Amino acid sequence: MKICAVICEYNPFHNGHLHQLAEIGKQSDHGKLLCVMSGNFTQRGEAAVFDKYTRARHAVLAGADAVVELPAAFAVSPAELFAEGAVHILSSIPAVATLAFGCESGTKEDFLAAARASLREDKAFRTQLKERMKDGTSYPKARTETLLALNSDVDEALFTSPNNLLGTEYTRAILERGAAIEPLPLLRVGGGYADRELKKNFSSATALRAVLGDGSMKVRRVLKSNLPDMVYADALRYRPIPYDEAALCALLTADADAVSKTPDCSEGLENRMRSMARVNPTAEGMLEKVVSKRYTRSRVKRILLQNFLGVELKAVKSFLASPLYLRVLAVKKEGAEETLSALSQSKFPLVARKSDSFALKKTALECFSLDLRANDLYGALIGRKLPDYELLFV
Repeated sequence: MKICAVICEYNPFHNGHLHQLAEIGKQSDHGKLLCVMSGNFTQRGEAAVFDKYTRARHAVLAGADAVVELPAAFAVSPAELFAEGAVHILSSIPAVATLAFGCESGTKEDFLAAARASLREDKAFRTQLKERMKDGTSYPKARTETLLALNSDVDEALFTSPNNLLGTEYTRAILERGAAIEPLPLLRVGGGYADRELKKNFSSATALRAVLGDGSMKVRRVLKSNLPDMVYADALRYRPIPYDEAALCALLTADADAVSKTPDCSEGLENRMRSMARVNPTAEGMLEKVVSKRYTRSRVKRILLQNFLGVELKAVKSFLASPLYLRVLAVKKEGAEETLSALSQSKFPLVARKSDSFALKKTALECFSLDLRANDLYGALIGRKLPDYELLFV
């Protein structure tokens, strides 16, 4: 049996995601569809609008056969670590043959070419990269400019469009690990990654998150036309999550050295963030003073979140080099035995019950402890205890 995988956040699950799953059915020769999904916090440095169990249920109701949680350490890291972490999990499962991902443009061959180029970061690359960053250009932008300058045959869009960039990172991680997984790029429909304009049927997750909690009939109509029924029902019950305030408090009470160890922090950025938080005591006020050409908004927000959860770069790198686990959140009832049997062939142990976690070794247990901490913190934010161990049969 072959499995096609999707790396996702589903924050929230919308019609564009539904379209993608339908396209996978048309374009992939697979027996099962597996989602590797971020848990309660996301790569943009935000708390997810719905908890991980709710979003896992949405995914299965929409067509997935199973949802596995992407460990929190990877879920809140920059793109290359996010991608490496997800592929680390997927490459442990022998049945995973395909990785499907949304993109703005490009074929499988295009992504393979871009990924191979990104693996060739030699002395000439490092020299040019350093030179480009002298004027304050951010690392991601300088890296992209350097890669394109040294690889004129590579499609620029694969390093500049948000979903293309992630697709390139996924493909790079597959090649780097020598995983027997074939990339399957699928063209996106509707709103772009950061598009804030509400559209009739295919708005972006960014646009939809911006209006959640607005009870007006106009917004309700927009949500209903953009969300599958089960997601729309939960959207009507959405309440804002006071994450920003909690994250700012965590920044102000943290030791500067601890903040400096987070995956996205460098060049003394922890000191500027803490200093600006003292004189601008709101998350948005701090961001306005810290975000710049060199330090993007997403990066600063991730540092806030990484500090809030206690995620260190050294630990993330050790997790990438060690056997971990498969934290299964939800499985489709129909065919569940076959699905779980395929997942159980993983090199990593399945974790669905507390007793399963007893098999985890030191590094895997450290990674899993971060997941439990993230679960507890999210529960505190929403005022409701979330199960540490629960496997939904949907």
